[in-house]
Amino acid sequence: MIINSHLECLKGKRMPRIVKCAHIQASNAKHDGSPLEIKAAMIEKHIPLIETAGGKGVQILCLQEIFSGPYFCAEQDIKWYQTAETVPGPTTERLAEYAKKYGMVMVVPIYEMEIVGVYYNTAAVIDADGKYLGKFRKVHIPHTWPGFWEKFYFKPGNLGFPVFETAYAKLGVYICYDRHFPECARILALKGAEILFNPSATTAGKSQYLWQLEQPAQAVANGVFIGANNRVGLEKPWEFGRFYGSSYFVDPRGEILVKGSEDKDEVVVADLDLDEIREVRDGCQFFRDLRPDMYGELSRKISS
Repeated sequence: MIINSHLECLKGKRMPRIVKCAHIQASNAKHDGSPLEIKAAMIEKHIPLIETAGGKGVQILCLQEIFSGPYFCAEQDIKWYQTAETVPGPTTERLAEYAKKYGMVMVVPIYEMEIVGVYYNTAAVIDADGKYLGKFRKVHIPHTWPGFWEKFYFKPGNLGFPVFETAYAKLGVYICYDRHFPECARILALKGAEILFNPSATTAGKSQYLWQLEQPAQAVANGVFIGANNRVGLEKPWEFGRFYGSSYFVDPRGEILVKGSEDKDEVVVADLDLDEIREVRDGCQFFRDLRPDMYGELSRKISS
């Protein structure tokens, strides 16, 4: 195999870089009880799904936004503050065991407590050997009808847009509402990210149309793969909207490779050929033709 690989290189061909990636989309595990009981139930629900992903040979796994609980931002109640934890902390340490067991990179969205009274919507990244690599904090925080009252729970992120060099690929993360701001994907792509993950919690309606539209367009504009993740089901007692799942992976040409159901707990798996990034970018020279020297007016307009 080594000789054959060498010959392929001499012929100017590249061995494909195939990375098996997956999302877990899941409904809420428990609708009554204390916030900490609900959190514990949701974590336990995810363990067999994580095991399933590992058994399928998944190399990079992404969980949904605030995976360890319901989307409690449908109401404004301080009781949910008690579910926040440090990152790294007990949940990342527990899931790191599964990352190491299966040689699987994990993107783990968590309600983070920096100090008591300062909370973030965060995603931790754990490498395939179980090592904690770092975290992204959600930058854009919505506070909108009918039930996305996030400013009550989260401070805007302050860590910028880190790119994580994992065992299998360079990846970046932006969370849910961040996807409506194309600057997020552009920055990550320019910094070298090959796969962008967008863990989300979004409900049916206008959002569902945008779900199919925005991120395929951003994958094309930036020549990257994007993994978009969404939970499923109605969450009591709020029932302000149906989370419609439909987690997917899209390639740099804007083609959706695989898409999950709208209503089922499942592991959504796709093989991503990272060599497509070079093929697409060599054909569409968007980054070569960028003119950041001409975009200063944008920042002046926003600040004025």
